[in-house]
Amino acid sequence: MKKEVMGLIVKREDGSEIVNYDDDSFPSYIYEGWVAPKCTWANVPHYHPDIEMVAVTEGKMAYSVDGRTIMLHEGDTLFVNANRIHYSICLDDKVAKYVIFVADPAVLNSSIAVEMKALMPILNNPELSYIRFRDINERTENMFELMMKLPSVRHDPFQITKTFFEIWELLLEQSRTYGMVESEVLSDTHQHAFKQMMYFIQQNYKDPITLEQIAESGNISKSLCNKLFNQYVGESPINYLLHLRSRKVAEYLRSSSGSLAEIASLTGFNGVSYMSETFKKMFGQSPREYRKTWTSQTGESDPGNK
Repeated sequence: MKKEVMGLIVKREDGSEIVNYDDDSFPSYIYEGWVAPKCTWANVPHYHPDIEMVAVTEGKMAYSVDGRTIMLHEGDTLFVNANRIHYSICLDDKVAKYVIFVADPAVLNSSIAVEMKALMPILNNPELSYIRFRDINERTENMFELMMKLPSVRHDPFQITKTFFEIWELLLEQSRTYGMVESEVLSDTHQHAFKQMMYFIQQNYKDPITLEQIAESGNISKSLCNKLFNQYVGESPINYLLHLRSRKVAEYLRSSSGSLAEIASLTGFNGVSYMSETFKKMFGQSPREYRKTWTSQTGESDPGNK
C-alpha cells in the first residue's frame, strides 16, 4: 500500500480508479474504514475492474451504483460488480464505519470452467450492478461474518483467496434466488457517454471548461449531459469538475510543499481565494488547515480509505 495516497481515490485518465492494493504482488484491498461529512473519499464517482464489497459495522450510509442509491445499515453488506460507476455517501452528517474489500475477480479464476460457470454469470451480467445483503436475506449473517474475517488476514493471500471463494459462493446463491436488480438500467450508450465525459474532465480540469465542451466530449446534448451527471453522481457537471479540482488540491497539499498560488494554477482554479473557498466548501477545511492536519498525522492515524 502507498501511504501517500491513503484517503484519496486516484484515477487513471479514463476515470477508472487505481486501487491502492495492500500488496503489490496480490490484487486485494481490505480496510476497516469510515465515511464522514466532507471527507475526501466520499461522493467521488469512479469504477474499476475489481469487485467491491462494503459491510457496515456501525451507523448507516449509502452507496450510489450506476445512478441508484442503496441505503445501508449496520449489519448490511453490499456487493458492487466490476466496472460499475459507484461512490460512498455519508448520511445525516454522522460517521459510519465499515469493512471494505476490493479485489480482482481473476483471483478466483482457477480454470476456464470456473470462469464460465461461476464468474461470468455475475461479471458479464449487464443488469447486475449490485447485490445488497440485509436483514431480510437469509445469507446476510453468513456474508457479514465472512467480511469480518478479512481484516485479520489482510496480508495473507491464501486466506483471502479462501474467503473470497466462500463470498463468491454466497453471491452466486443470492443472485440465483433474487435474479436481476429491480429497476431499469441506463443504456450502455449512455454509460459510455458518461465515461467519455469523465475522461474529458480528467484530461482538461487544469483548463477552463464549459458545459458545452463537456457535453460535446460525450456526443450528447447539454440537457442530457446534465441528466446523466445527476443520474450517476447526483450533481451537475460543473460541480463535478469543481469537486475533482478540489481533490487534486488535496493531493498536492499532501504530496508537495508548493505554495497555494502554485497549487491553484496547477488545478485549474482562478486564484487562491476561489480555490480556498471551494475547497473549504467541499471538505470543511481550508487548504492550509488541511495541509497542517495531514502533516501532523502518522500513516496509521490517517483514515486510510481507498
